[in-house]
Amino acid sequence: MNNHKVVFSAQRPSFRSKITEIWEYRELLWMLAWRDFRVKYAQSFLGFSWAFINPIVTLVVLSFVFGTVAKVDTAGIPHVLYTLAGLCGWTFFASLAGDAGRSVLSAQGMVKKIYFPRLVLPLSKIFTSLIDFGIVLICLAILLLVYQYPITMQLFWLPVFIFLAILAGVASGIWVSALTIRFRDFQHVMPLILRVGMYGTPIAFPASAVPEKYQLLFFLNPLAGVVEGMRWSLLGTSQFPPYIWLSFLILFCLFISGWIYFSRMEQVIADII
Repeated sequence: MNNHKVVFSAQRPSFRSKITEIWEYRELLWMLAWRDFRVKYAQSFLGFSWAFINPIVTLVVLSFVFGTVAKVDTAGIPHVLYTLAGLCGWTFFASLAGDAGRSVLSAQGMVKKIYFPRLVLPLSKIFTSLIDFGIVLICLAILLLVYQYPITMQLFWLPVFIFLAILAGVASGIWVSALTIRFRDFQHVMPLILRVGMYGTPIAFPASAVPEKYQLLFFLNPLAGVVEGMRWSLLGTSQFPPYIWLSFLILFCLFISGWIYFSRMEQVIADII
C-alpha cells in the first residue's frame, strides 16, 4: 500500500524542500522530457533532420554576414569554425529559454487538473535542449576533422561553460514562464529578445572587437561570457573570456530571483491561468 502523502501548507517552502519535492517527481520530469522529444518533430516531412537544418542555416547566414561581408578578424581561425563554436552556447541557451518560457502555458490543462511542482515544467526542457546542443557539437566535430583543427587541453573546461549555459537558459525560462502567467505579452517578447540577443552576443565576432570603454557594458549580457568561454574551450583560442565572473554573478542572481518569483506565482498559477 502506498503511504506517500502530499501536504499542502500556506508557508512558502524552502529551497531545500523544493529540490526534494522535484526529486520526488523525477519520473514526471523524465516523462515530460521524453514526450517533448517525441513530439518536437512529429508529423513533419523532414522529421529529425530539422535538428540539423536549423543550426546549419543559421551558420551559413552568420558566416556570410560576418565572414564574407563584414570580414571579421578571427585570429586565423576559419570563420565557419569560429561561428559554429559560438553557436554551441547560443543554440543551447535559446532553445532552453524559449521552450522553458512557454512550458507552463502549453501545459495549462495539466496544471489545472493535478498537483505537481510546477518547476518540473521548465526544468524538463533541459533535456531536449541538450539534444540540440549535441547536434551542433557533432557538426563542429565534423568540421574540426575536415579542417584538421587541433584540440587543446582547454576542452576540459567545456562542462563549466555548459553548466553556465544551463543556468542561463533555466534562469531566463523560469522568469519568462512566471511572467507569462500574469502578463501574456511575454510570450511574444521572448522571441524578440532572442532575435536581438543573437546579434548582441559574440557568436560570429570576438568580444575583443567591442571598444574597450564598452567592454564592461557589453558583458552585462551574461551570454557574452558563456559563448566566449565555450569557444575558448572548444577551439583553444588564446584569450580567456574577460569578465566571466560578471557573467556568473548575473546568471546566479537571475536564477535565484527567478526561482523566488516563480515560487510565489506557483501558489496562484491554477487560478490565473
